[in-house]
Amino acid sequence: MRKKRLYILPFDHRGSFVKMFGFSEANLTPEITSRLTNYKHIIYEGFLIAVEKLGVPKESAAILVDEQFGSKIQEDAQVAGITRLLTIEKSGQDEFDFEYGDQFGEHILKFKPDYAKVLVRYNPQNDQEVNKRQAARLKLLQDFCRQNRIGFLFELLAIPTPSQVADPKITKIYFETALQGKIMLESIKELHKYGIEPDVWKLEGLSDPYQMDAVAEETRTAGRKDVGVVVLGRGESESKVHEWLTVAAEIPGIIGLAVGRTVFKEPLVAYHNGKIGRTAATNTIAANYKSFVDIFEKK
Repeated sequence: MRKKRLYILPFDHRGSFVKMFGFSEANLTPEITSRLTNYKHIIYEGFLIAVEKLGVPKESAAILVDEQFGSKIQEDAQVAGITRLLTIEKSGQDEFDFEYGDQFGEHILKFKPDYAKVLVRYNPQNDQEVNKRQAARLKLLQDFCRQNRIGFLFELLAIPTPSQVADPKITKIYFETALQGKIMLESIKELHKYGIEPDVWKLEGLSDPYQMDAVAEETRTAGRKDVGVVVLGRGESESKVHEWLTVAAEIPGIIGLAVGRTVFKEPLVAYHNGKIGRTAATNTIAANYKSFVDIFEKK
């Protein structure tokens, strides 16, 4: 039986979201915080338009939003019966840690999301002590989710080693085509050895269908047939994300998408700059989100 599809609109960005509009995290006034909270609600309004008017299936539609700017959205979406994900990690860190430290569990139970989501930058060839600390924290979160019947979604970002970063021959294109898929495979294998077993993996897209298939299959090895994969957008261009999702939609085990900035950044920045109104912003976000969902729905 095919695992339920999951079409996530992620807008849990915090540090990058603040900077998107020219603000500074160090100087967040109540007025700026209120504006950013409003901008997140515009994204949510676009999501609802896509579900209620454009035909995105409600049973598969989902939002990923943070507590800092999205508490009210979490509450409203729960009442509306929307699938919700709550981000758990501290924003913008090279090493994963919990946003609220030892109190992470209290914050999850405050909202009781369908999934707790965590983002981790990982490469098995990097600092082993850092990797072990991250794996231990992931296991702590996983155990909490299991105990409280909350889904666990793990976003893996495959990163280069310091030597690869310093190597001028390893361009962005070379890394993405020749190295990224291999690092993803190695990372998933190592994390499985550490006992990390997400319900859903949120993974970067790959243009090569054979690489993407191998990565997706690795998440489902050794009887893990109930595990799903969603492909993220990474803030890339519409054409690039469309390419990744078109590849992903054909692969067993890939159940959907998690595309955020590519959906909302352009209309939201235009709204911020006074170039378009709220209605235009929400309608554009809705149409952008729907266009990516259609890649899976038409298969």
